[in-house]
Amino acid sequence: MTKTTFVENIQPGEKVQAVFAVTDKSVSHRKDGAPFLNLTLVDRTGSVRAIMWDLLPDTLGSFDNGDYVAVMAQAGTYRDQLQLTIKALARTPDDEVDPSDFLPTCPTDPQKLFAKLKELTESIQDPFLNNLMNAFWEDEAFVKAFTAAPAGKKMHHAYIGGLAEHTLSVALLVDPLAGHYVKNKGVNRDLLLVGAVLHDVGKVQEFQWKAAIDYSDAGRLMGHAVLGVRMLDEKIAGIPDFPNETAMLLRHMIVSHHGEREFGAIETPKTLEAIILNNIDDLDAKVNGVRTFMDQEDNGEVWTGYHRLMERYFYRGRKAGGDE
Repeated sequence: MTKTTFVENIQPGEKVQAVFAVTDKSVSHRKDGAPFLNLTLVDRTGSVRAIMWDLLPDTLGSFDNGDYVAVMAQAGTYRDQLQLTIKALARTPDDEVDPSDFLPTCPTDPQKLFAKLKELTESIQDPFLNNLMNAFWEDEAFVKAFTAAPAGKKMHHAYIGGLAEHTLSVALLVDPLAGHYVKNKGVNRDLLLVGAVLHDVGKVQEFQWKAAIDYSDAGRLMGHAVLGVRMLDEKIAGIPDFPNETAMLLRHMIVSHHGEREFGAIETPKTLEAIILNNIDDLDAKVNGVRTFMDQEDNGEVWTGYHRLMERYFYRGRKAGGDE
């Protein structure tokens, strides 16, 4: 279903027929005791308050916060703010909408990112690791989730396609490092590359992304490292004679990629490949997070506002010819 009407384009007086995501659903009552429905409807361009006066019991129970709904409504204003008066409403199945219509999206087409990542993994020489990557890439449900998933809720790559973007970036960065350290220094290029590709794979199950990016129940209870190891083991189980040592080293890279326990690591890095992955993952996350913060806080000033998580201000620099 192609979405053509967005919140930012709705004008008072218009008739609206479109799909939105629901983020705030509540029931109020008129003076005569009759119930009516209050909603906040959102898409990637903004949010709008909506009200449905003629509320039927079947309508109330047909959808929840986070669901997509198709509405027929009349646009107007209430206290100088845009408001929709809904005439008809029906839940829309998740598989009939494009999540990128409702959430921020990666600046690069995730399908192009995935194609480049897949091409990179085709250079893997180890037959078992090559079969492992093929097991993931041939899983259509996984690829669909992987190319849509965010890599974070707030800190970095927190948008549709963010996981594919972050994964490709980390893989491209570790590859030349593997070449630099491989001679007589014990770094296994194929192992490092596969670890880079799979280090955040559990995020396809850790996050849910509909009206907003949030954690799934499994994400809150286990986290993406545990989920990622489970996904890895499921694929390895389908590859005859997969080496136990290789499987163990891949698991270690997943559980240690956050570096220190205080930063969410289950274990600290104890192999050269794990050390490289941890540092490159941290670098890419921080660069993206700070760049996004600079863009969001761009008020024309030389310095950003205070970044609470990183506990500092960031310098944008002065334009040529600016005051010293």
